[in-house]
Amino acid sequence: MRIILLGAPGSGKGTQGPVLAKHFGATHVSAGELLRAQMTESTELGRLIGEYVRAGELVPDEIVFEVLWEPITSAAAGGGYVLDGFPRSLHQAELAFERALLAGVTADAVVYLAVPDDAVRQRLVSRAAREGRSDDLDPGVTERRLRVFHSETEPLLDFYRNRGLLVTADASAPPDDVSAAMIAALDGRSRPSAP
Repeated sequence: MRIILLGAPGSGKGTQGPVLAKHFGATHVSAGELLRAQMTESTELGRLIGEYVRAGELVPDEIVFEVLWEPITSAAAGGGYVLDGFPRSLHQAELAFERALLAGVTADAVVYLAVPDDAVRQRLVSRAAREGRSDDLDPGVTERRLRVFHSETEPLLDFYRNRGLLVTADASAPPDDVSAAMIAALDGRSRPSAP
């Protein structure tokens, strides 16, 4: 199974991704983790990524594709993927779809983790305390991330809905309930033909 997870920062992608991957025998591919790994290596690419992340901006498409494409295609060849945090804009989705279609690795389903902005703010503060991510403590960065999500990522919902791939989950429920609802919705789906 090949699944894309969409949701605002703090919506639970990092929690739900591994659950879905385990259930479907797929690989969890976290865009955030892969980009942060580049940042910790302190390479020129990592420093550039860090500048965008600290400002709450989306990392440019060419950098994201450079970091993510090989892990995505490897996961697809090895039993499927649960892709979390990518694509984040309509342009990325269109480019990714073109590449995935050529490589034969298009998504089977897209899960949108819907959660109110106030819950996102609370979750990011909790995540900062738990994981030591200081950027989650900056209210200005959080508000910018939410604005970017609403303007750049929300348009993807129609993009995937129109292809018959979108499944929406109420991510404000307890994590186990969210997992159960997603799995039930995805287990009931047959693989659609490539859109």
